Amino acid sequence: MNVTIATLGELLVEFLAKKENQGFSTPGEFWGPYPSGAPAIFADQVAKLGFKSLLFSCVGDDAFGSMNISRLARDGVNVRGIAVLPNATTGSAFVSYRSQAQRDFIFNMPNSACGLLNVNHLDESLLKQCNHFHIMGSSLFSFRLIDAVRKAIGIVKANGGTVSFDPNIRKEMLNIPEMSQAFEYILDYTDFFLPSDGELDYFGLSKSRDEEKIVASLFARGISHVVIKRGPRGASYYSASERYHMPGYAVDVVDPTGAGDCFGATFVSLFLAGYSVSDALARANASGSLAISQRGPMEGTSTLAEIEEFIASQEAR
Repeated sequence: MNVTIATLGELLVEFLAKKENQGFSTPGEFWGPYPSGAPAIFADQVAKLGFKSLLFSCVGDDAFGSMNISRLARDGVNVRGIAVLPNATTGSAFVSYRSQAQRDFIFNMPNSACGLLNVNHLDESLLKQCNHFHIMGSSLFSFRLIDAVRKAIGIVKANGGTVSFDPNIRKEMLNIPEMSQAFEYILDYTDFFLPSDGELDYFGLSKSRDEEKIVASLFARGISHVVIKRGPRGASYYSASERYHMPGYAVDVVDPTGAGDCFGATFVSLFLAGYSVSDALARANASGSLAISQRGPMEGTSTLAEIEEFIASQEAR
């Protein structure tokens, strides 16, 4: 199958605190800037795998914006959907680690260039070339972006395409009412749902905490494929007729940011390209493991050759 995947949302730069528990209230050293934004990482990973990848976003007319566009273009992403806004500033995020698993963020997105993305920035001729559209929950932070997501869903679905949705919940963004209101709407159009195991309960899809009952409620609303990310414990796949669990890989964690985005991009791309569920899951797990092995949210995106080499090295142990 010809795989052409579009996504939209935040494109920003990220700064990483050098010390654990550094926080933001006192002076400290940071690594960065790094190209970032969950949809941008997803788009970059799709392109690195050799598939057609399109990102819609906005950046400021500044060095951060130029850096992001150059990086994505270098890796093969179609950047024609990225608008440069002369009177806005490229978004940013500062990250402080409490531990390898717990992070605190300060985001500058709603008032930055990417927060100004709206339906007028969507090139319908580009979207009509895509047979899949991916949505990140972290991108649903304004009515402008939600309207753009709705338009993109409509165009891709009208052309017989499919939709994937990664809730990608950030605790710092849960107080944004637009976000929670949009989740229910998007689930009604979702074909592939990719939550982490800790995100299932948030959606109130079942009063039971039983995973299989929650998954059954997702099938009842029309979702065809549920892929649950479990970090180092691997991932699980559910459909009406199949279920798989694929164990993860033991690797040292350098930076966990971007791992879920790389996982989702790899699974969706390879599944759409005709890989079996088990093969797509194994390579998605490997992609996530490679992502956490590098410092910087987009620095760990990987080619299919690198993924295959990683799997071979793990199997040889």
